[in-house]
Amino acid sequence: MIAPRVTPDLQTAVVASPEYLSRFLPPKTPRDLYRHRCIGWRQTGSGALYRWEFQKDGRAVNDAVKGPLVLDDPDLMVGAALEGVGLAYATEQYIGDHLASGRLIRVLEDWCPSYPGFFLYYPGRRQAPAALRALIEMLRVSSA
Repeated sequence: MIAPRVTPDLQTAVVASPEYLSRFLPPKTPRDLYRHRCIGWRQTGSGALYRWEFQKDGRAVNDAVKGPLVLDDPDLMVGAALEGVGLAYATEQYIGDHLASGRLIRVLEDWCPSYPGFFLYYPGRRQAPAALRALIEMLRVSSA
């Protein structure tokens, strides 16, 4: 199998608006999340609520968070965080511009793991068709 990388690693983050953090003390550990309004994410394939994943000093924690809102779209989750609804768990691809502008602030940064990005797998027995090569190149360029 051939497996070219088509995205960089994915860095997770817990974020909130400055307005939200002016009303609630930032969490110091994942256990502090029970005192916060967390924006949940419902996985569209299974319908299950996503458990926020944390890692620090070799210890992994998966928390089922509670809050006033559960969504199934990352852009809506980020939008709710921007409006001060609560804390959101997202990857940097969705929040990078908001972090840079100060519209969102990271919390629990030292607990948020990164994950390998995406790869495209295909059999390596023959030369890849032109359409597949074009797709790989387009994915690499768009994720750069």
